[in-house]
Amino acid sequence: MAKCGISILKGIEATAVVDLLNRAYCDEWLAYYQYFIEAKVIKGLMKDAAIAELTLHAADELRHATLISNRIIQLGGIPILHPGNWLKHSNCGYDAPENPDVRTILGQAIKGEQCAISTYSNILEILRDRDIVTYDIVSQILADEVEHEEDLQSLFDDLKEFLEQFKL
Repeated sequence: MAKCGISILKGIEATAVVDLLNRAYCDEWLAYYQYFIEAKVIKGLMKDAAIAELTLHAADELRHATLISNRIIQLGGIPILHPGNWLKHSNCGYDAPENPDVRTILGQAIKGEQCAISTYSNILEILRDRDIVTYDIVSQILADEVEHEEDLQSLFDDLKEFLEQFKL
């Protein structure tokens, strides 16, 4: 734990930041797994494009989990250690892809990204002017989540337009 690094926190305890980050850490692992498994089970029109997008997003979510865990450790905390606790501490939860239809999968993924955007926006509000390092990390992650939502929504809209053209 870096004492000088923690000393730059203003008006917020490191433990409070760790708590916020641990919840986001759980979200990222659940999002990683959701994208990973969705890419394996998805079926339907344009599934190859969806698989490519889901696989890319899974890698980003794993990178986010790494960034967050590193910051938790810098703040003297410990990332949630047991996967069984991820759902309990998650902000966004997990939607198992029980219906593998590409439209359903994309809808679930969009919903997950919207939750992530809301979660990270809230964290930024809490950390503004209090923890510039975590604020910067979370800002980067939020930018990725906004891009993910746009990517998924565009794919969803393209599929919808295609189906409407052919009344399928």
